[in-house]
Amino acid sequence: MKKISDSTISRLSTYYRTLTNLIENGVETVSSDEIAEINNITSAQVRKDLSFFGSFGKRGLGYKTKDLREEIAKILGLKKKWNIALVGVGNIGRALIDYDEFKKQGFIFKALFDKDPQKIGQEIKGLRIHDIEDACYVAKEKEIEIAIIAVPAKNAQAVVDSLVQCGIRAFLNFAPITIKVPENVMVKNENMSIELEALSYYLTQSK
Repeated sequence: MKKISDSTISRLSTYYRTLTNLIENGVETVSSDEIAEINNITSAQVRKDLSFFGSFGKRGLGYKTKDLREEIAKILGLKKKWNIALVGVGNIGRALIDYDEFKKQGFIFKALFDKDPQKIGQEIKGLRIHDIEDACYVAKEKEIEIAIIAVPAKNAQAVVDSLVQCGIRAFLNFAPITIKVPENVMVKNENMSIELEALSYYLTQSK
């Protein structure tokens, strides 16, 4: 697989959302300059990001918004459904289950896990909460491909380790800790505290 930087993949996701908004507003064609202006980057960056994956659009005519969104969706793997498991059905976990945008993008919750005896056996949106001890069996049965980790930091590494042993190779981690995984496993961290600290730094330094 061609090695593409995380920042490039992140920008592709941004372009996908930009194109979706343009299509919803009736825009049929768009230039790299216009995509760049919307996202506060250079048009050269837009063209470079897209060039990693082929040739899109026509010089002087720009891109057809629907066609380019379709191509980016293929690149990002959004043309198929992905089965997701959630580990940790607390406040963050429940908010994620209620986030309808996941389903629209093809990310489908298929299994919920927790270790709290009072939660195990309950159902949320038709999904039963399973004991984390049963993760391998359930993950195999539900063909889980991605796991979202929303457990306390002290438990996160052990949870990921066990799920890696179950064959899961992609994780979105909400626990405020750096997770170590084998080279063939991907972890993306979503740490809201760090993002808020970056904002507080900006406000502090700009006074």
